[in-house]
Amino acid sequence: MEFNDLKLFLHLAESKNFSRTAAQNHMSPSTLSRQIQRMEQELEQQLLVRDNRSVALTESGERFLSFARQHWQQWQQFKQELNRQQQELSGELKLFCSVTAAYSHLPRILEQFRRRYPKVEIQLVTGDPAAALHQVQSEQADIALAGRPFKLPNNIYFHYIDQISLSLIVPRIACAATDFLRCDPIDWNHIPFILPVEGPARQRIDQWFRQKKIRHPKIYATVAGHEGIVSMVALGCGVALLPDVVIKNSPLNTQVSPLALDIAIKPFELGICVQKKSLTSPLVKAFWDMLPTNNMDDFSQSSKTDA
Repeated sequence: MEFNDLKLFLHLAESKNFSRTAAQNHMSPSTLSRQIQRMEQELEQQLLVRDNRSVALTESGERFLSFARQHWQQWQQFKQELNRQQQELSGELKLFCSVTAAYSHLPRILEQFRRRYPKVEIQLVTGDPAAALHQVQSEQADIALAGRPFKLPNNIYFHYIDQISLSLIVPRIACAATDFLRCDPIDWNHIPFILPVEGPARQRIDQWFRQKKIRHPKIYATVAGHEGIVSMVALGCGVALLPDVVIKNSPLNTQVSPLALDIAIKPFELGICVQKKSLTSPLVKAFWDMLPTNNMDDFSQSSKTDA
């Protein structure tokens, strides 16, 4: 079995789609399928359950996934150590962030790193920001842009890069939510809310509910991620408390309006997260060392203390 086999399996285990993995690795789905079958024959175990649309890992596949991650990471680190002797880093660095952060914050963070280490391959994975810390802790990502939770895990370093404010947005079209919002005073228990499933934004929202004494909020839906919530508000499904950067960068921001609140929602910190042990990797260490210094002295000092 070759290291490239591990790379293909790791990608397929994440994408759960033969066509997508094959396309991103410049091969046909049939070629990829043959390589996976060859791995299964070599291991004498079925790794995947296939159907026409997706794949799922078997119990043996889950065990092999842990093995593949560990040995792929060791292989990358070994290559980095060899390259370090040549004073030029190369290899693969896997980053995770939300879709919004991919164009609102990530480009300026990557700019200097890409100029200095052009041979480093950046693999960007986007998804629900609430999953960012898990991506790092499970070693599915080397680095993640994440909102700082109320309690930061002991094995994680957090480097502050921005403060994220939140606003309440409402539909511009007439709907049940806007009818209730015309009442004076507003009975918040009757307003339908669309909420993120979890994460720092959800923590701030739950805190705001307690401050407003909204004991049983009417929840229209809970959604993984933030971007899709804006479209649901625009369609009149309800109201939402969302990060301002998500609202600003949404293509539907002209179809929603902010609503002034008597109790402001507390912002949360956005930062770069890594596992502490990952800083032994030359690639991760190089990225961490090139992070921009913070403009706000108090946050800058706290980030240095964490690290």
